[in-house]
Amino acid sequence: MAYEFVSEKTLDEYESFVRTHPKGHFMQSRNWGKVKDNWKWEGIISRDGSGKIRGTMAVLIRKLPVLPLTLMYAGRAPVCDIHDEETLRELTEGAKKLAKKYRSYELKIDPDVLSSDEQFVKIMADIGYSSSDSGKDFDAVQPRYVFRLDIEGKTEEEVINFFTQKTRYNIRLAERKGVEIKLCGVEMCEEFAEIMLETGLRDGFVTRKAPYFAKILEKMGDNARLYMAFLEDKPIAGTLAIYYGDKVWYLYGASSNESRNVMPNYLLQWFMICWAIEKKCRIYDFRGVSGDISEDNPLYGLYRFKKGFNGDFIEFVAEMNYIFSKPIYHSVNYAQRIYRKLRRARFLKKVSSK
Repeated sequence: MAYEFVSEKTLDEYESFVRTHPKGHFMQSRNWGKVKDNWKWEGIISRDGSGKIRGTMAVLIRKLPVLPLTLMYAGRAPVCDIHDEETLRELTEGAKKLAKKYRSYELKIDPDVLSSDEQFVKIMADIGYSSSDSGKDFDAVQPRYVFRLDIEGKTEEEVINFFTQKTRYNIRLAERKGVEIKLCGVEMCEEFAEIMLETGLRDGFVTRKAPYFAKILEKMGDNARLYMAFLEDKPIAGTLAIYYGDKVWYLYGASSNESRNVMPNYLLQWFMICWAIEKKCRIYDFRGVSGDISEDNPLYGLYRFKKGFNGDFIEFVAEMNYIFSKPIYHSVNYAQRIYRKLRRARFLKKVSSK
């Protein structure tokens, strides 16, 4: 089968294809590979008979501690006609070649494909992929359940009028209470990280540190924005968003405990949505929510907040794995589950003792 790997000569062609394809995603861009610089980045290309790119898959490769093995991860791949089996097979053959080169035991992907797409699931199973159902919360690498807002061809007025009355009220409330949204740079990453830590302690998740957020802003350039909400010149909330192709994604968000009553997060979302409208995007992606939407779920508040913007509740197919060595795969996965539980427990213990 014919496939090739992205080189310096073909990088611009690769980027143009990913950026303009409906399945294009910032995680498939070369600049995202620069953000994840503790991984090795490789891009795979499949071409049609005329030599035109018809499919791509960017793979991040990370060496395991101690062991002479690597894990391969392709976030929101592949980028192609998801029902074109020939292209999907070619991209997989390219990944298998990389697996031999880097001694990988597994390729993990989380496609931007609806869970209802049985044809895609069958094709991938025929190729050799297995699905791994990680549950309805946030146990997978990327969220399986998201809200997406269709903004194609719409004005700001048309979009805001689509929100629920309560959401529109909270946006106006933040403005009346004097919340000011500012577009910030790396100089505010420390403050953003501090508010993220406060949010993580409140909601029970592990957070990133300031250098990581600064790296996103630096490597993604004009495609990334840090919005901070201020009340009387004090930062009280913030969000980090990424624009790529025909979409804007809400990547990270944080709010302090003391000023949540002035609803800064609603106004921050509105500013990010306006950026997406300005860029003439097709989709604004609120990213993850829990798939368990019962009101007694501790994560229900996040679902209710995002639902107020009246986006579409989307369920993607489960994570898929192409396993190169089953014994190693099962052993490593077990060890990683234990590590993640211990890491989260240590984080919560550490921040609660401060």
